[in-house]
Amino acid sequence: MIPLVITFAVLALIAAVLGFGGIASQFAGIAKILLVVFIVLAIVSYFF
Repeated sequence: MIPLVITFAVLALIAAVLGFGGIASQFAGIAKILLVVFIVLAIVSYFF
């Protein structure tokens, strides 16, 4: 799941550099959501 977060973060940076602000914010939002999901799953798997 971390590779997906990194992929969307890099896509957001590339889109921001090229001037696509709307797309960059969407990619950044997806990356944030995936990072939160990864952290929650990591914590849950630690306890179970």
